[in-house]
Amino acid sequence: MSAIRNLYYATPTGHPLEAQIGHTPLVGFQRVTAHLPADVRILAKAEWTNPGGSVKDRAAANIIATAERDGRLTRDKTILDSTSGNTGIAYAMLGAAKGYRVKLFMPENASPERKAILRAYGAELVFTPAEDGSDGAILAVRDLYQREPERYFYADQYNNPANWQAHYHGTGVEIWQQTQGQVTHFVAGLGTSGTFVGTSRRLKDYNPHIQAISAQPDTPFHGLEGWKHMPSAIKPGIYDESLADRNLSVRTEAAYAMARRLAREEGYLVGISSAAAMTAAVHLAEELASRAEPALIVTLFPDNAYKYLSESFWTA
Repeated sequence: MSAIRNLYYATPTGHPLEAQIGHTPLVGFQRVTAHLPADVRILAKAEWTNPGGSVKDRAAANIIATAERDGRLTRDKTILDSTSGNTGIAYAMLGAAKGYRVKLFMPENASPERKAILRAYGAELVFTPAEDGSDGAILAVRDLYQREPERYFYADQYNNPANWQAHYHGTGVEIWQQTQGQVTHFVAGLGTSGTFVGTSRRLKDYNPHIQAISAQPDTPFHGLEGWKHMPSAIKPGIYDESLADRNLSVRTEAAYAMARRLAREEGYLVGISSAAAMTAAVHLAEELASRAEPALIVTLFPDNAYKYLSESFWTA
């Protein structure tokens, strides 16, 4: 087992499932990037290869392992958090593997596939009004925890430093090693912001000239599930906007179109947030190409499309 994995998972309460998290491959593109010059490249981390199917396995595993080590998570407590789906699935998977109960608050309009997966793992679900979005689930779970703190370990993914630290010790290291230090730009969407914050910090430690580009929806009313429009949302406590050298806005319709292109032109059936990240990466690549600036842009695909196949945009 590598040193990176030992940082995460060498705990007295570890489980073999945890060793499968991380070390995801970088994938390339042909047709979607065919218009770019050869010296402007885009690669993406295929996070759907994690056992729970998403990048959120990394954060959930580190949040749980850290809480076990410091005594905040014990056998008599239920793992509690709000989620738009993927982190909840990671909690439920790891909770099942390690013998913890899991209770999750999520917007009622979460995809049917996500609800089915969570129920299959045995998680207890509480649904909040769709119109309140992920912020509504956050407020509801906080209210419960304030009333009954002794019953729960509140994982609090939006404010728990173990979230971004998972990416500092894992994702950022992997990108640096996989690109042999040639990465010039890192592009990631903002949800909890853990992926962006932790990975950007690590890459900038390696090379402060690496550009960290955050991406978010262009409007508060959007269809980019898992992403936050930071100016209008409850800002995560772990979010550090000073890390971003630039922020790019992504239209929902552009992300839907990119999801179809990635499936039909590249064979990558990815989720909405992955397609949105690719939209931002391509936009950045086109700008750099127009200025004749060589670049190796790395973005991150949080998950595949299997949890979104009921969405109507696939038939457009």
